[in-house]
Amino acid sequence: MSSPVVAATFHAPAMAAIHAGCFPPGECWSATAIADQLVLPGTFGLIDPGGGMVLARVAADEAEILTLAMLPSSRRQGRARRLLQAAEDQAGSAGAGVMFLEVSERNIAARALYAAAGYLQAGRRPRYYPGGIDALLLRKQLIPGATTTG
Repeated sequence: MSSPVVAATFHAPAMAAIHAGCFPPGECWSATAIADQLVLPGTFGLIDPGGGMVLARVAADEAEILTLAMLPSSRRQGRARRLLQAAEDQAGSAGAGVMFLEVSERNIAARALYAAAGYLQAGRRPRYYPGGIDALLLRKQLIPGATTTG
C-alpha cells in the first residue's frame, strides 16, 4: 500500500475528483479552490494514491484539517487513518501542538475514525452544514502538554 505524498497544485484536479466522490455536489471543493489553498503559507495537502486526500493548515502552534476525503472503494482498509496520521505528523513537524477539525454530527464513520485517532469534542457549531446540521469541533493534542495561543 502506497504512502501519502505531499500534494502540489498540479494534484488539485485529482484531489477535487476524490472530494467529489465523497461529498454532495454543494459541499465539494473545486480544483481551483484546492489549488488556491495549496499556495497559501502554512497550508499543505497530502494525497493517497489509492483514493484519499487531506488539506490542512498550520498557524503558529495550531493546525486544522480543512477537509479529508477517502473514496468509498478505499474505505475500511486503514488508509484514512494513515492519511490522518501523515497530516498530524506534518503539522507537528511544522510546530503545531494541537490539531482541530470540524465533522458533521451525522458522519458516524468519520466520527469513529477521529475518536479512534484520539480526537475529543471541544465544541459544536450549530447549523454549520447545509440542511441545518451541526458540526462537532474536535481537538487532538499532537504534542503532550502543548498549549495553544488561542
